[in-house]
Amino acid sequence: MGKFDGVMLFTDYDDTLYNSSHTVSRENKAAIRHFMEQGGRFSIATGRAHRTFTPQICKEGLEFNAPVVLSNGAAVYDYQAQRYLKRTYLPDGAPQLLAQLCAQTFPELGFEAYHQEDIYVHNPNQVTQIHLERVGAPYIQCPIQDMPTPWVKVILEQDHPYLQQVQAHLLAHWQEGYEVIFSNPYLLEVTAKGSNKGAMVAWIAQQYGIAPQNLYCIGDNQNDLPMLSCSAIPFAPANCAQAVRDWGATILGHCDEHAVAQAIECLEARYSG
Repeated sequence: MGKFDGVMLFTDYDDTLYNSSHTVSRENKAAIRHFMEQGGRFSIATGRAHRTFTPQICKEGLEFNAPVVLSNGAAVYDYQAQRYLKRTYLPDGAPQLLAQLCAQTFPELGFEAYHQEDIYVHNPNQVTQIHLERVGAPYIQCPIQDMPTPWVKVILEQDHPYLQQVQAHLLAHWQEGYEVIFSNPYLLEVTAKGSNKGAMVAWIAQQYGIAPQNLYCIGDNQNDLPMLSCSAIPFAPANCAQAVRDWGATILGHCDEHAVAQAIECLEARYSG
């Protein structure tokens, strides 16, 4: 029996666990290992897809003992069993709607669509190139209408003011069928309605019998707010987006200062004695 029996912790990956030097610190790894050795369930909820997250496990020596939330909440993958537990797709009409959006309303958008293990790209811009270089993924460039379906998610890319207009437009016209949320200022992610980190983290916690008061999450951006809403203490690194700070998250140190380890320190004090 350990002090963290019945406790679950989920962290965002990029700019939360994974720091600005593009690595996971020894301090974070040691704290996570201690948390699990004391009975805690730990995992990651990331915007990355299976193809772009899986190489990180070996590269960074990642350890976790619960399923991972992928594709910003469109999938749950059990790495121990090597299978998807959940996977959702954008509605059948999404390709036509998004093709029209990119051709007529917002022609400067960069566009990534995720189909199975492949990434398809239309109108790549500087943001697209930087993003795909960071995740280290090959891609296929083609017109939107030629991309195979179904899509797990789509990422729209441009500067932040432009994407704010896109988000407002999509929420005004498509809110009933889609989640439209920022994973960073330059990446606007589109998944099926209800497919977000919060819904999937809550589902995993339920599968493991974790009480709501023993579920904790840490994240840095707008796409993390749904899971922070599920968290008994909603943690965020100091480098978090202003929207997360304004929402009322408990601010820890910067992701370069081992924010996940700091969250576990808070839990250490909370569950001592």
